[in-house]
Amino acid sequence: MNNAGRRKRAPQVNDIVTAMRREQQVRQAGYREQAMKLFPSVCGRCAREFEGKKLRELTVHHIDHNHDNNPPDGSNWELLCVYCHDHEHSRAVQQDRDTDNPSTAPVRPSLSHSPFAALAGLAGDSD
Repeated sequence: MNNAGRRKRAPQVNDIVTAMRREQQVRQAGYREQAMKLFPSVCGRCAREFEGKKLRELTVHHIDHNHDNNPPDGSNWELLCVYCHDHEHSRAVQQDRDTDNPSTAPVRPSLSHSPFAALAGLAGDSD
């Protein structure tokens, strides 16, 4: 395809993306405003409090991950700071990957695993 054909399609794609982002912002503004009235300005995970200009760091997380499910009582929302919100979505992506094919999921040691636990016994044997 020549460059002229690409130039004609690019504005159309850009227009669609721009329109989708605008619609998303309008939708988010509605439920974010509602959530900010319903809930205290505190992250639901790390319990950090927000006020003033920092309020923009507080986001609305959809518990069921469906951004169109916005009940007026806020039962599908929780306020999370941008860091906890990012972590929540990263965790969900990893869970999806692990459940897609559990037999190939890497086996990870638990947080209680200590790679140096056996060293105490080895050090005592050298006496």
